[in-house]
Amino acid sequence: MEIGLHVANFTYPSGPAGLADDLTRVVVAAEEAGFSRVSVMDHVWQIAPVGPIETDMLEAYTTLGYIAARTSTVELLAWVTAVSYREPGLLAKLVSTLDVLSKGRAMLGIGAAWNGEEAEGLGLFFPPTAERFERLEETLQICLQMWGGSEEPYEGTHYRLARTLNVPQPLRTPPILIGGGGEKKTLRLVAQYAQACNLFGGPDVAHKLDVLRGHCEAVGRDYAEIEKTVMGPIDPGENGENIDAVLARLKEWGELGIQSVQGGVNRPWEPGRLELVGREIIAAAADF
Repeated sequence: MEIGLHVANFTYPSGPAGLADDLTRVVVAAEEAGFSRVSVMDHVWQIAPVGPIETDMLEAYTTLGYIAARTSTVELLAWVTAVSYREPGLLAKLVSTLDVLSKGRAMLGIGAAWNGEEAEGLGLFFPPTAERFERLEETLQICLQMWGGSEEPYEGTHYRLARTLNVPQPLRTPPILIGGGGEKKTLRLVAQYAQACNLFGGPDVAHKLDVLRGHCEAVGRDYAEIEKTVMGPIDPGENGENIDAVLARLKEWGELGIQSVQGGVNRPWEPGRLELVGREIIAAAADF
């Protein structure tokens, strides 16, 4: 099992003036500690589970480009891109650019979006749920067409592209991770288009994997081809008191077939905290 670092909180002690340096220290320490991926949220306001909406939030793809320049091995992605915030041709170009400049480390994490409050606040496009899922499928088709080298027009219900030119192409076809556990739509899209799913780490993980397996059978996809990931707790605690509980949960997920866990660490800017995760959690999880 691999462990990735999710950076959702940008309210650091040194404030905005020191944020670039603090973020550099965090991502460099994560890479040195053995984290496989670094992800950020695609939100323009902070979300309630992390902190008040008025606290600091950075735009996802600008931040990923900055992180790319300061790391060399970790995969990079938004966890996950809100499909309605960017036109799909531009999104494909963004991820292609990130992949080229990171030397082949970009992924596309994407979902149907959910935060209507921030979208309304900043005037971002946010259609009803059913339409967002329709746009999600078309966006997946457009990205794959552009990354496949085709310049043919794309004619969908919501998007029409006259020429899907994309130069330079990504150094590798960016793996697609679709976030969410919706059984009728989201997991069906995973089976049809994605290289990875992401589930919330609740008691229904085994059930969601069974649903995904069924969708794979229905579309003729090899279930084993899809990486199974969970967004879950990996914080070791103030003095390592959470380590045993974290490892027990990771082992349980590993037995279900989960291959990667993405999670946050409290106060990652503090010296030694990410190193502790690497030494006590990442090293042990490699055997799960």
